[in-house]
Amino acid sequence: MMKFLKISSLVLFLGFFAALESQAQEVGLRFGNVNGNNVALDAVFALGEFSRVHGDLSFGGGGAGIDLLWNPIYRPISDSEFNYYLGFGPSLFLGDPFKLGAAGEIGAEYEFPDFPLIVGLDWRPYFILIENTTFDAGGFGLNIRWRLN
Repeated sequence: MMKFLKISSLVLFLGFFAALESQAQEVGLRFGNVNGNNVALDAVFALGEFSRVHGDLSFGGGGAGIDLLWNPIYRPISDSEFNYYLGFGPSLFLGDPFKLGAAGEIGAEYEFPDFPLIVGLDWRPYFILIENTTFDAGGFGLNIRWRLN
């Protein structure tokens, strides 16, 4: 049963991530704690003016991790080029041990006005439900993304 759950989760997350990847507006890297790994492919998909999906695919550390976070709050900070965002979503780690849970996200980023680069810092606490129930509050990261449009 656990093997079926792992394979089903992998297919679901990778399929959804691949579908969204084709519509990405920003792609880059995330450095820091990413679901048990230290580096991830990072992408953002706009859902509207003030809503987006923030996805990460990480490797290393004995497995692969996938975070797919919805940022329903994505707003400018005053009249600056800075934005802040809050979000949550599923988190999956395919390794030993297998992890399935949820992650939160709070962060701020700077969008260069004359150059298609976005740099941001965020914090992602993880609440892992399967295989062992744990809470990890150490998910700090640096995001560097290229704006595609």
